[in-house]
Amino acid sequence: MPARTSEQYLQGLKENAAEVYLDGERVLDVTNHPHLKGGIASVGQLLDMQYEPSLIDEMTYVSPTSGERVGLSHIMPKTLGDLEKRRVMMTHWARASCGMMGRTPDFLNTAIMSMAAASEYCGQNRPEFKKNIERYYEHVRENDLVLTHTLVNLQRSRTPGTTPLEDRTDVALSVVKEKDNGILVKGARVLATLGPLADEITVYPARTHVISSDSEGKYAFGFAIPCNTQGVRFLCRESFDTGHSHFDHPLGSRYEEMDAVVFFDDVLVPWERVFLYGDVDMCNNWAGKTHRNSHTGHQVVTKNVIKCEFVLGLASLMVETLGSGQISQVQQLMAEIIENLE
Repeated sequence: MPARTSEQYLQGLKENAAEVYLDGERVLDVTNHPHLKGGIASVGQLLDMQYEPSLIDEMTYVSPTSGERVGLSHIMPKTLGDLEKRRVMMTHWARASCGMMGRTPDFLNTAIMSMAAASEYCGQNRPEFKKNIERYYEHVRENDLVLTHTLVNLQRSRTPGTTPLEDRTDVALSVVKEKDNGILVKGARVLATLGPLADEITVYPARTHVISSDSEGKYAFGFAIPCNTQGVRFLCRESFDTGHSHFDHPLGSRYEEMDAVVFFDDVLVPWERVFLYGDVDMCNNWAGKTHRNSHTGHQVVTKNVIKCEFVLGLASLMVETLGSGQISQVQQLMAEIIENLE
């Protein structure tokens, strides 16, 4: 199918409902929950921008496999021009939220693309993993899926020098069993931003939370599964969307992308959804070898430029309204914002 609309996105969340908990209660329909529907509506509006006549060429491109128009954030850049096109597309999405949504779909679209572009790396682990990541990239691109990810294991000890798995191997996400049809995983991870608003969840090691070299291979893996997979549960933090008006809460009522702890209770991950497994060094070096953080960083910087423009504009209106533009301290603070933007 081509790039999705907001209607298709909402319908998907309803038909494939994940197990989500918020304020101590099970959320049966995230699209209609007062503390989640504002963020979902905002994601839907981003998808609808792909069909605005004046933006369609800047938001989409022709799929190399289906010939349909798909989201431009999926593009596998080959030239400087491709990167410029992607930046323009990301800028449109960032401006829609004033840069206040950090994990809009373009972030993980670039991550999956980068891993697929460097699929040979996964193939060094097991030959079939190369095809797995390539197929998954195409699956996400051709179905315009909204993804979340969770990278970090729960950390009980804050003692300096504590490793990510030390003293908490009973809660860290790990492979508990290999089966003919996949791997069985159990444990918990943070921080699934956009989790209750997403179609699927990707799981891989964070660049900043490396797996100890003497750890067992059961902690080293990368995979992706639908959010409604049996045994997957999302426990949301308290919402910033208080259910009040856009006028009184212009940001929280629109851009709550929600974060969640994800619990995996004997979850079966089919082999065709596994991208790396069992090799600690390969998992730790995955980001660098695929240039994943360079591509996701492209989205982060583009979004932060827009956020800084918004803050500068807001500060300028405050100064103009208060008539404080001639005060030296105010000039100094404004100059700091301008320097940060530049």
